[in-house]
Amino acid sequence: MENRIQILKDKMLSQPRYVSIEQALIITRTYKEHEGESAQMKRAYALYNALNELEIGIEPEELIVGNRTKGVRYGVVFPESGISWVDQELETIDSRPQDRFQVRPEDIETFRKEILPYWKGKSLEDVLRKRAGDQIDAISKVVKINQKDHAQGHICPNVAEWLQKGPQGLKEEASQHLKNCTEEQKDFYRSIVLIMEGVQEFMMRYHDLLMKEADTSPEHAATMKQVAEICANLSKRPAQTFHEAVQSMWFLFVILHMESNASSFSPGRLDKTLYPYYKKDKEELLINDQEALEIIECLWLKFNQIVYLRNKNSAKYFAGFPIGFNIAVGGVDENGQDFSNELSHLFLTAQEELGLPQPNLSVRLHEHTNEELLRHAVKVVSKGSGMPQFFNDKAIVHELEKLGISHKDALDYAIVGCVELTTQGNNLGWSDAAMFNMNKVLELTLNHGKCLLTGQQLGPDLGSLSTYRSFDALQEAFKQMILYFIDKMIPCCEEVEKAHIDILPTGFLSSVIDDCMEKGLDVTKGGAHYNLSGIQMIQVANLADSLAAIKHMVYDEKRIEPQALEHALQTNFEHDEVMRQMLLNRVPKYGNDVEWVDELGAKWAQFFRDTLRNYTNYRGGIYHSGMYTVSAHVPMGQNVGASADGRLSQTPLADGGLSAVYGRDLKGPTAVLKSVSRLKDDCTTNGGLLNMKFLPEFFATESGIQKFCNFLRTFVDLEIPHIQFNVVRREDLLAAQKHPEQYSSLTVRVAGYTAYFTELAGDLQNEIIARTSYDNI
Repeated sequence: MENRIQILKDKMLSQPRYVSIEQALIITRTYKEHEGESAQMKRAYALYNALNELEIGIEPEELIVGNRTKGVRYGVVFPESGISWVDQELETIDSRPQDRFQVRPEDIETFRKEILPYWKGKSLEDVLRKRAGDQIDAISKVVKINQKDHAQGHICPNVAEWLQKGPQGLKEEASQHLKNCTEEQKDFYRSIVLIMEGVQEFMMRYHDLLMKEADTSPEHAATMKQVAEICANLSKRPAQTFHEAVQSMWFLFVILHMESNASSFSPGRLDKTLYPYYKKDKEELLINDQEALEIIECLWLKFNQIVYLRNKNSAKYFAGFPIGFNIAVGGVDENGQDFSNELSHLFLTAQEELGLPQPNLSVRLHEHTNEELLRHAVKVVSKGSGMPQFFNDKAIVHELEKLGISHKDALDYAIVGCVELTTQGNNLGWSDAAMFNMNKVLELTLNHGKCLLTGQQLGPDLGSLSTYRSFDALQEAFKQMILYFIDKMIPCCEEVEKAHIDILPTGFLSSVIDDCMEKGLDVTKGGAHYNLSGIQMIQVANLADSLAAIKHMVYDEKRIEPQALEHALQTNFEHDEVMRQMLLNRVPKYGNDVEWVDELGAKWAQFFRDTLRNYTNYRGGIYHSGMYTVSAHVPMGQNVGASADGRLSQTPLADGGLSAVYGRDLKGPTAVLKSVSRLKDDCTTNGGLLNMKFLPEFFATESGIQKFCNFLRTFVDLEIPHIQFNVVRREDLLAAQKHPEQYSSLTVRVAGYTAYFTELAGDLQNEIIARTSYDNI
């Protein structure tokens, strides 16, 4: 690793993490100054002022500059989206179990005196609470409705168009539309013109700071002046060189975060988008691969300098700061042929050398992926950073087309956030709309609609385990319970979308999403070419295991009386440990290539997906399903009582989304693949997640690496959409728990993202340690 990169990495990792109210003060002042304006213009003025006023900083070694705060990894208070939770948690945010931030006492005082009084009752959080709080609360043990206190992210902007036009080009385009638009469209175009002027000034502020600081840093003066010139160029014209393109792309993502303070804005297929700039510079001898790698690694470091401030409950579901800068390499080109290039390998090398949690690096595989790319990716996996993860074109492309996505766009798919599938630059996929806990629904079905933990009546009384005369009768009741909660969930999702339209229009984001500019319509209102909504079903492995246990032990073999199992579930197996062991050990489990068990999970996943397709979201698009958890399998497990698979009350559910329950996949990794392959790919068009853990020793020989490559080709052949790996020893994780100060740089794959192990709460650490480890295939 170049000395420059190591210095920057050390500086970044040594900085403390604070809550920042700087932008909140600017937003509050701006809204007071523009009370009579539309929400579209208030937001534009607030972003314009932030671009001009936020304190900025640089490091003399940086080749890529820009951040939304001067300090790195600061959590930004964003009053437009959430204010009440901040008020409730400011004093405890530095000591909560997950994702802590330090808070300056003077900032608490300023927040309460200058920010809170204005925003109380006006933020997205408060408005939604007033409009639909009771509806959302009524289903909260089954459905987690998301996007309630922050703006919508989970989107892949049109990076290529941004590079081709820059802020000047987009300003000119909006100005032309403004001359001939309707009265209703005027504020939309006015907002873009104003924001682009702010963007240009933001870039020039970095130019000025670099030129000023260059005089005090003679060792780095030449480089700083070069970066300053790049910033000045980008303020006036599109990117022309590779270095300019990378810097321009980073400015794009900094500003998206400044506007929306959301997670999972993803760059997409950068090895494709940036390649023309790289190739031109190489041909003209303006850059070599070592210089290009240094620029890329500086960009990688910047991806790690932005985190997202969540409330304490959401931090459990999205633990470890998964900001979701997802970059995809490889895959197929526009003709369906194998695609990779030098940049694909440089991106993998950057991850190999840095081993940081961001960006979330993904490799697209297909039947004809070249061996060089595959082996390089496996080599990087063996280093243990949890990256790259792998996606399967064979399983994904045709399913995206079934959603109404064009063949061209489907071939060019990217990933946002963790594992959510998207098209590039033309889609508001709203992929994090909600999480639906299938296991809580089964619990209510087995217990007269009552919660095992509280006795509260959460759903209709359709019967209980002791009243269903057959397994078919139980399944019919389960079906009706799913339908009941889906029907309650959809109006809540609509209320969230409506609140975003009213409160959080996003002019800058809309300028880099296809069709918005042509329609004169904000992306929150349906301006994007594609408008989808994604719901995650949680958690198919526990569901399949529980249904298999009931079918086999209660109805088929009649080895357990239904009344006895019902009582055991109600008492958390307190006096029924023998029965619990029978359920755990005498019934086949999902993940072991047992077809009838796997099909039980597949059946209900398909039913959930098919039911969602009967609904249309508020932007006129369709609902579709995903199977991934982020870190929600831990808190969602805390909402579920004892289950028929032998799981104890409030313990974690299976990780991932497609993964087997840890410790139950006893037949090896290939059997897991066979089980997962029985789930239809149309159930995971919003993303599916398969976690696996291998021991580092497996990769110590060439034969081990070749076996792993062959394993990944089997993954492609079986048409499984996603797979990812932790390569780590259990002993190292236990040591990191005991001596966190010695393992501060240890990263692990949590769900669809990598995080620092020592920054995770203890219950999530324990769940990761408990996952099955493989030493062979």
